[in-house]
Amino acid sequence: MHVSTTKSLHARWRTLPVGKVQLTGGFWAEKQAINRRVSLRHGYRMLGQSGNLNNLRLAAGAGEGAYRGPVFMDSDVYKWLEAASLDLANAAGPAGADPELEALVNEVIALVAAAQQPDGYINSYYQVNKQPEDRWTNLDHDHELYCAGHLFEAAVAHHRATGERDLLDVACRFADCIDGVFGPGKRDGAPGHPEIELALVELYRETGEKRYLDLALFFIDARGKGRMRGYGRWGAAYHQDHVPVREASEVVGHAVRQLYLAAGVADAYLETGEQALMDALQRLWHDATARKMHLTGGYGARHEGEAFGHAYELPSDECYCETCAAIAAMMWNWRMLLATGDPRYADTLERSLYNGFLSGVSLDGQRYFYVNPLQSRGGIARPEWYGCACCPPNVMRQIALVGNYIATTDDMGVQLHQYASATIEATVGDKRVVLAMETRYPWEGHVHVTVAETGGGEWTLAFRVPGWCNHAALWLNGEIIAGGASDGNYVTLTRLWQPGDVVELDLEMRPRLTAPNPRVDAIRGSLAIERGPLVYCLEEEDQAAGVDLLDVRLAPDADLEAAWRDDLLGGVVTVTAEGYVADVRDWEAALYRPAPVLETVARPIKLVAVPYYAWANRTPGAMRVWIPTH
Repeated sequence: MHVSTTKSLHARWRTLPVGKVQLTGGFWAEKQAINRRVSLRHGYRMLGQSGNLNNLRLAAGAGEGAYRGPVFMDSDVYKWLEAASLDLANAAGPAGADPELEALVNEVIALVAAAQQPDGYINSYYQVNKQPEDRWTNLDHDHELYCAGHLFEAAVAHHRATGERDLLDVACRFADCIDGVFGPGKRDGAPGHPEIELALVELYRETGEKRYLDLALFFIDARGKGRMRGYGRWGAAYHQDHVPVREASEVVGHAVRQLYLAAGVADAYLETGEQALMDALQRLWHDATARKMHLTGGYGARHEGEAFGHAYELPSDECYCETCAAIAAMMWNWRMLLATGDPRYADTLERSLYNGFLSGVSLDGQRYFYVNPLQSRGGIARPEWYGCACCPPNVMRQIALVGNYIATTDDMGVQLHQYASATIEATVGDKRVVLAMETRYPWEGHVHVTVAETGGGEWTLAFRVPGWCNHAALWLNGEIIAGGASDGNYVTLTRLWQPGDVVELDLEMRPRLTAPNPRVDAIRGSLAIERGPLVYCLEEEDQAAGVDLLDVRLAPDADLEAAWRDDLLGGVVTVTAEGYVADVRDWEAALYRPAPVLETVARPIKLVAVPYYAWANRTPGAMRVWIPTH
């Protein structure tokens, strides 16, 4: 969701308002155009076909038939509303207005408002299938507060995008209803699926109503009492109820729940400055990124419980890596960046954004992955929707939101974190600043920024040099002012700017081989190919005829060659590498043989790698990210 830290006292950097970053071309503008033209329309149709909208009509007394789907069907409507609302703000830019989408948004908002009860309560599952006295009786599993949180996020996004209060008023009435039930001296408890925590903080930021912040803190403090019924052998950890938030030291349980909770706790820190919260978040972040993160920025090693595994338990073929977990990780890392200014969080956000998240949607914007493995033996394809459809509308809202990850401000200047062709409007002190950024990132490492407007006075422009970049150079008006080995930090330029000043950042973008921690048993002895922010994979259809990806080997000292292919996967840079294919015919009749075994004969081949996000867009053939070296 869009985060606003413009008034957060403990934010290192301030976010820009919705609509103040407009993508003007290139990689992400193309993704947003597909999202607008195809995905959002497709999502609206599927919400109709799957019963989500009819469930709300039933709650409003106007639908037909019975309730359909899981208990959290309303949340998918709210995520779609958030995505569409953010896109309306994007349409204020080069894309132009979208009256058809605006009409759909207004139609769905009217439906949500009609379903709301006089006391503010709204949840179609409970209104259709339960009695009023059943409310809030199964916080562990029935997602009432989870759905409420997504409604609050949608309402805030719609208000920021349009200035209209229709949905925001619905959200405030529901938040007031919840506040009347939960809190000190009232009902105790916390939701089994975290989400409302971060949403209540954002609702507080939008309305100034401190009760919403207090309620978010109450739900955070209510955790760790071990009273939730859990799931299978995960117990209370599945619901993030196994340990008080301030005592947490490792990410465990259901990955999306854990990461949503971490994002909500980071929001709480941004408003309160409580150091114990930040200390816990940094312990969790270290555990997540140093022991439990897949190369793609995906999280969740196990299908059972959609959960984190043990440290270094990172299988390629049986990992879960739910698309929503990558989204939740980006939400958490963005808040950590805003709180600290540490570029590690921007680096990790970028890894998830271009890989673990973007693989969740097909190139045509109509099919989705729930699970994102790093190896497939074939037969895996994206369906157009799911019975549990949490991921598709979540993808839609993140693509609509991606421009907001680009820049922030503080009293000293503007910081650039992600690179895309865009116009950026910011306020530095009392000065209006407008920047025009042009780049072919992630395919090329050149970033060209023109200062279009500056209010006078000295201020600082900061560029993130990604941690993957070994060498970078900064140019001002055609003259180099900094260059050499990179330390993965921000490079800054402070001066009295003039309209027309041009700053150029050059990031070296050579393909590279990446090795795993030797404790990751599943991929020991393997290497992966990366280039810039992109993780690469081998797909069966790009290799020589008859090659089984189970038999390929990568030369550990392989030369890597990058080439632009306009005719492939919508236009990508491919990477070719020296490799081998083993002759394993002697093993056809044997699974095991006495050691030592003579080295298998291998013949050299050229391996062709494509960006991981684009896999499974042609045929459902075999794929692998990690390639054995012997």
